[in-house]
Amino acid sequence: MTDMVFRVRDATAMDGRSLAEIHVETWRAAYAGLVPDEHLIALSVEERTHYWRELAARRKEMQVLVAESEERTLVGFAAWGRTRAGQLPFRSEIYALYVHPDWQNRGAGRALMTAAFEEMAAAGHFNACLWVLSGNNSRYFYEAMGGQSIGQRLESFAGTRLEETAYAWPDLIGWLKSVKG
Repeated sequence: MTDMVFRVRDATAMDGRSLAEIHVETWRAAYAGLVPDEHLIALSVEERTHYWRELAARRKEMQVLVAESEERTLVGFAAWGRTRAGQLPFRSEIYALYVHPDWQNRGAGRALMTAAFEEMAAAGHFNACLWVLSGNNSRYFYEAMGGQSIGQRLESFAGTRLEETAYAWPDLIGWLKSVKG
């Protein structure tokens, strides 16, 4: 499928409801069979709306980018910031990268990741990492985007222990040059 053109911009508090809807729908699709069903069923768009409005408004510990379709529909988002303490020796970490299931495989994830990496590099963060559930098929996207698997860990989540895999991009400048041509 040919990539579409997506506009990537900073999220605002006004995007909170759309961010929450994308978050909940993506989790339910991606984590079915991995995360306890009760947890996925209990996800609340209203609860997540408050969470994302607050984060988008603060912009201190986390940057949130959104991807819009040509019709200005929010289709995905990426959240990133400094690598969380004690986890990996990289300057930046992508905390979340979610594209609504109806919009996946059209280029929104690539646009979001590229924009996040550009912001990281502009802030003087020349490498990055992220964690993904090992059973989540999105790990193939990260591999296709040049991510190098660098380790695993077990995390307690919703009453169960799940394996996560870390992916890293040790040279964001080189990565950006390779995708920008």
